[in-house]
Amino acid sequence: MKRFVVAGLAVSLLLTSVLVLAQQDRAEKIAVAASGNAPCAAVGSQPGRAPYFLFFDKRGAFVEAVDNPYKDAGGAGISTVEFLAGKGITVLVAGDYGPRTVEVMKGKGIRAVTFTGTAADAVKKLVSAK
Repeated sequence: MKRFVVAGLAVSLLLTSVLVLAQQDRAEKIAVAASGNAPCAAVGSQPGRAPYFLFFDKRGAFVEAVDNPYKDAGGAGISTVEFLAGKGITVLVAGDYGPRTVEVMKGKGIRAVTFTGTAADAVKKLVSAK
């Protein structure tokens, strides 16, 4: 009987650890609305109209640049948030946000961070604040 209890406890602890690690990974995906496709690019003033999104991992390492497919669309902010949520982004950096965009971001579990400067500087500041 003790073996079953110990085995059950071990499995429970393992599953809890896996879930915590998965949650941490999700909480660490950063996107920066940017004027260019490299980390030295300026942070875009509005996420919906930014030409690019730069993705960074939880340590602040640059992963990839992605064209914003909604930059010329009507309702770009909300469509962009949906797009980024689908990519697993949980932190979005931009110069400013519209109120509806922020509302949708909150519903998707994406935190809005306002920053002026380069994408690399924004991410450096985010990672060092943890």
